[in-house]
Amino acid sequence: MGDFGDLIMAMWPWLLILALMYLLFIRPQQKREKEREQMLQSLEVGDRVVTIGGIYGTIRALSDKSLTVEVGENVSLKMTRDAVAGTEGGEDDGAQS
Repeated sequence: MGDFGDLIMAMWPWLLILALMYLLFIRPQQKREKEREQMLQSLEVGDRVVTIGGIYGTIRALSDKSLTVEVGENVSLKMTRDAVAGTEGGEDDGAQS
């Protein structure tokens, strides 16, 4: 029984480190990803968006997987929804952290 207790005592710091890693890194990343998915699903025609490439534009057409963004007079780009970093005037104004 003493060997088992020694094993637990030796593993305790590693378990603590794993728990801290989960709380500090994994859980917040999962929360950000969930918020991003919600933002991508809530996009509507007329929304001003910023792409991951830094292009600002207005959504003119939407489908399940893609969208068309007007970036200038008579200039539109078709891209996947995943290319949107955020909405202009949104919480993070499109900036990635």
